[in-house]
Amino acid sequence: MQHPRDPIRHEMVTWEEVDKLVDTLIPQIRSAGSFDGIVLITRGGIIPGGLLAEALDITYILTAAVRFADEYSEIPQQRTPRMVLPSFLQFPEASLLRDRKLLMVDDVWGSGRTSSAIRGRLEAANATPFTCVFHYNPYRSLFPDEKPDFYGAITDAYIIYPWEVDRGIDGIRENEPQTF
Repeated sequence: MQHPRDPIRHEMVTWEEVDKLVDTLIPQIRSAGSFDGIVLITRGGIIPGGLLAEALDITYILTAAVRFADEYSEIPQQRTPRMVLPSFLQFPEASLLRDRKLLMVDDVWGSGRTSSAIRGRLEAANATPFTCVFHYNPYRSLFPDEKPDFYGAITDAYIIYPWEVDRGIDGIRENEPQTF
């Protein structure tokens, strides 16, 4: 485990490792019974959620997008995010969620803010959500008493998935001409 003040370790995940994560998650998820649908948390959960929806034969697929203001502690040694209210950029109408058992999928549980915010909003719509991520980072979580219902692996690293490898800085491919 890394010390909190050490530079963040980066780990690149291969497609083969993604397949193993899916294989690890499928029995966990199936042990909870069937799901009425899946909520993909954008952007990170789109590919993992699509893979899981296909493997589990879930056809009722919804998306949710949440954003937190980039507010950080003013103390340089403690560059942890402040607790701020989320902005929901996209969220399914309550009528699409009510009385449904839903699998909500993201790539990583880091701070836990995104998954917790979306789970709370799903519960407010009278859905029964279960959280699922490929990687769980308990060392960064702001919610020490909570964790995802299902996760493929525990990590202390910043994970780079195979679909992110050539994205470069801020999602722009390196050495790619830019038009504005």
